[in-house]
Amino acid sequence: MGVPVRTAATATGGGGGVDMLSERATKMREALQKSESITDKTVSILGSFDHRLSALETAMQPTQIRTLAIRKAHENIDKTLKAAEVILSQFDISVQAEAKILKGPHEDLESYLQAIEQLRNSIWFFSDHKSFKSSDGVLNHTNNLLAKAISKLEEEFKQILSSYSKPVEPERLFECLPNSMRPSSGSPGDQADSSGMIPSSHSHSDHQNSEENSVYTTPTLIPPRILPLLHDLALQMVEAGNQQQLLIIYREARSQVLEESLRKLGVEKLSKDDVQKMQWEVLEAKIGNWIHFMRIAVKLLFAGERKVCDQIFEGFNPLMDQCFAEVTAGSVAVLLSFGHAIAKSKRSPEKLFVLLDMYEIMREIHSEIESLFRGQPCNEIRESALGLTKRLAQTAQETFGDFEEAVEKDATKTAMADGTVHPLTSYVINYVKFLFDYQSTLKQLFREFENGDDSNSQLADVTMHIMQALQTNLDGKSKQYKDPSLTHLFLMNNIHYMVRSVRRSEAKDLLGDDWVQRHRRVVQQHANQYKRIAWAKILQCLSVQGLTSSGGGSVASMDGGNSSGASRAIIKDRLKTFNMQFEELHQRQSQWTVPDTEFRESLRLAVAEVLLPAYRSFIKRFGPLVENGKNPQKYIRYNPEDLEHMLGEFFEGKTLNDPKR
Repeated sequence: MGVPVRTAATATGGGGGVDMLSERATKMREALQKSESITDKTVSILGSFDHRLSALETAMQPTQIRTLAIRKAHENIDKTLKAAEVILSQFDISVQAEAKILKGPHEDLESYLQAIEQLRNSIWFFSDHKSFKSSDGVLNHTNNLLAKAISKLEEEFKQILSSYSKPVEPERLFECLPNSMRPSSGSPGDQADSSGMIPSSHSHSDHQNSEENSVYTTPTLIPPRILPLLHDLALQMVEAGNQQQLLIIYREARSQVLEESLRKLGVEKLSKDDVQKMQWEVLEAKIGNWIHFMRIAVKLLFAGERKVCDQIFEGFNPLMDQCFAEVTAGSVAVLLSFGHAIAKSKRSPEKLFVLLDMYEIMREIHSEIESLFRGQPCNEIRESALGLTKRLAQTAQETFGDFEEAVEKDATKTAMADGTVHPLTSYVINYVKFLFDYQSTLKQLFREFENGDDSNSQLADVTMHIMQALQTNLDGKSKQYKDPSLTHLFLMNNIHYMVRSVRRSEAKDLLGDDWVQRHRRVVQQHANQYKRIAWAKILQCLSVQGLTSSGGGSVASMDGGNSSGASRAIIKDRLKTFNMQFEELHQRQSQWTVPDTEFRESLRLAVAEVLLPAYRSFIKRFGPLVENGKNPQKYIRYNPEDLEHMLGEFFEGKTLNDPKR
């Protein structure tokens, strides 16, 4: 097989060595051939194994798949069993909840509310497990049960709210007011003077001062222990989406109670026509009541209602504001409608102060209205209240403007026969005095309607114009008197009344000392005119002028002078005329009146200072001519003391039937 190797043996020709090598080579060849044969057989066998393994693997595959499926099936069964357990537990919970729901909320509300929560949880659960074939049926049943449960809650809410919603008696409300504002029994009504136009006589300034330190106690409308319960019920209804039904129930229960509380208090529903038909005294009383009603309604009833509403509907904005708005809307409308009826009614001077009172109460409660009626649902109520405030301000301002013209044009025909202070004068002065009780209110009006000018100067100007209008009217009324002296006495009395009233009031600070001094001079001028006109003729009787001799009967005067030129007949005639005129003056002027005591004495003294010296002088000088004659008492009826006593009866306002003093 290979290349023969040449060896020494071979070379020497040894034949045995070659054979040996050949034999070994043959054996090696046979061994290699055998090895190749074995290798081929081994490869063949291994190939056979590979085929068999492949076949076995193919045969085992279905078994493996079935095993995996069985394993997954077991896992699914476990999951299903667990899910079934959860579902069954939800069924158990629903059954337990249903049992509680069927019993109703009245006996055990807490358990009832828990049952509702369980039903909601069941609904959420089955909504998330729609693949469960009975889930739709379970959901329908649970939803229906929940709806019934909420319906029963509504009834429970309504029943509890109604049972604790009772009208508030007026006495309870009065107890919540400050002591200074609680009504007193038998309060006398205001008295009108003879003009029928006197303003309200209540002390506005005192009332204002008491307002500043007033403390109001909000009444308890529903027991505090009930409010959390109502809140829990309301919460369930809100979560169930039943806000509208909740609103209806609350409105019907609380609005009726609130309106009944106001009716018990005395609030009436009056239209503009009703107001127009009322007598002023009745209307004035109703306006005074309305002012108290507004204060009680806002500061007590509405405040209490807001407190209840806020606690029941805590966290439910804007439902909270909506409920409050609807509960109070009717009551607010009744109260404001009366205010609008007054503001729109026919203007008259006597209404100014009640309009100012109404305006003041609306300004006083403005902050409370803004606080209580907060939120968008209460917008209309807030705007209505603000609208009334503005309308009252406007009407008051217009009425105030009318007053000056009304004073100047007052055509009252009532003549004061005794020349005393005219009712118009006392009315206007009282009016002006009352204006100063409302200074802050009037200044507010001036700021609103007079472009923000100095309100003090405006009030002074208005007061000055009113006083001038009064004087103009009095000048016209004074012309009704036929006796010029009574004309001056009338003007003297009235202007003196004006001056005295101004000096004693805050009007002096606005009108000033110059006005006072100027009008005091006017008073004195009228007093002087009265003396000149009333006493000129009688003083002429005591004058020496015209006493000429008519022959005989003359005597010497007591003071050493000579009265020989005086005729006894003329002296008698003079004394007779004097007596007649003085008695006439006494009879007439004792019916006249000077109402101011000090001024009356001053006027009498002024007359006496002129009359008595003239009379004494005349009697002293010419009395002997009569005293020495026949029936001297017929002519010299009075001594100076008698005249002085009779002068003391002047201006007393006596009637003709009064006994002589």
